[in-house]
Amino acid sequence: MTAATILPREDVARITARALLEVEAVHLRPSEPFTYTSGLKSPVYVDCRKLIGYPRLRATLMQLGVGSLARDVGLERFDAVAGGETAGIPFAAWMADLMGLPMQYVRKAPKGFGRGAQIEGAFRDGQRTLLVEDLATDGGSKVRFAEALRTAGAEVAHCFVIFHHDIFPNSGDALGKHGVTLHALARWSDVMKVAHDDKALDTAALREVENFLGAPLAWSAAHGGIDTLEV
Repeated sequence: MTAATILPREDVARITARALLEVEAVHLRPSEPFTYTSGLKSPVYVDCRKLIGYPRLRATLMQLGVGSLARDVGLERFDAVAGGETAGIPFAAWMADLMGLPMQYVRKAPKGFGRGAQIEGAFRDGQRTLLVEDLATDGGSKVRFAEALRTAGAEVAHCFVIFHHDIFPNSGDALGKHGVTLHALARWSDVMKVAHDDKALDTAALREVENFLGAPLAWSAAHGGIDTLEV
């Protein structure tokens, strides 16, 4: 493992939140809510994929990610890194490079042609695999990726994301029930604190975001979205 930057959680969260705000990866649209894959309506959308266009910033966050895993999990706990299709793939590649590990990626579903593979890349039974995604909302897609890797013969006990919404009571539990620990560089509470401190976002829009964060399912239902989450 090389180029890891090991810092306390609070420092990592602050740096990550400021990075997301700096490159305008946090989008506010209270009057025209975003629709998440789950059907949830939200006044805000975090686009971690925007980070791939900023080499110095993304390199720093990947170093913080590897350092955070070294701090919280250990230096020799993984044999491979797997990225979830599609947003997790570039981040998994960068982290695998820093960790000196082989990398795979996991499709959302097996291909309907050729080998019909769902896991791509060199793979061996029993490998301890770190699942990497860009962000986590309710944890559902992470569970499905982890189960696909396990079906193929991997051991999956940890998932890394840059950003975790962390506003749904069952998001962390959903992964925990499936034996996966979620590791995130930053959460909404971190972004909101930096946004307030740095006056980085419109005050009126921030108030609406706070309303959403306090009761996301109720806010979603009131704006035409789902009112329950199933994981």
